[in-house]
Amino acid sequence: MTEEVNEQQEPVLAMPQLNKPAPDFEAQTTHGPKKLSDYRGKWVVLFSHPADFTPVCTTEFMAFAQRSEDFKALNTELLGLSIDGIHAHVAWVRNIKENFGVEINFPIIADLNMKVANAYGMVQPGASDTSAVRATFFIDPEGILRAMIYYPMTNGRSIDEALRLVKSLQTSQEHGVATPEAWQPGDPVIVPPPATVEEAEARKDQGYDYVDWYFCKKTL
Repeated sequence: MTEEVNEQQEPVLAMPQLNKPAPDFEAQTTHGPKKLSDYRGKWVVLFSHPADFTPVCTTEFMAFAQRSEDFKALNTELLGLSIDGIHAHVAWVRNIKENFGVEINFPIIADLNMKVANAYGMVQPGASDTSAVRATFFIDPEGILRAMIYYPMTNGRSIDEALRLVKSLQTSQEHGVATPEAWQPGDPVIVPPPATVEEAEARKDQGYDYVDWYFCKKTL
């Protein structure tokens, strides 16, 4: 008789994939019902936080709100989320305005059933089974996921880096180039390397800032 071994398996974590459509959703937010598809034609920065009325999250939300016009100038909308109810979100938004004088001017998704959080892999079992980590998703105007960044619950995000990454993604998409480490608008960009020996031989004479056949820069 064969003895059955019951092994406790780790839950399978759903994760969205880069350069694939971001999971659509319909959810209640502090600005009314929203769907991801409502944002078609705009870039979206969708970001999760562990919980309302927590200090690190409060600093992040204030910083996002204070830079919201910078995101809007890039045709980019902000959309927050935590596994809290709508009334907790409303109370927290009001509390931030009362205590810090900052108005949270973007929607926050209420996700008590964790439907959106699970679709985006925001809940990491190694951190918590009931709260989202600090995940940030960068979605282009066609609804395609272009980048994602994960931070632990203990450490706040850099909103400057989120803005820089939006600019970098938009530049790569518009011009078909890559951007080097810490790239900022106005810096040289990296030209895609050639794919054939013949193209590699010709690269030196194509007017780029040439280091080697695979490493060339240009200014836009």
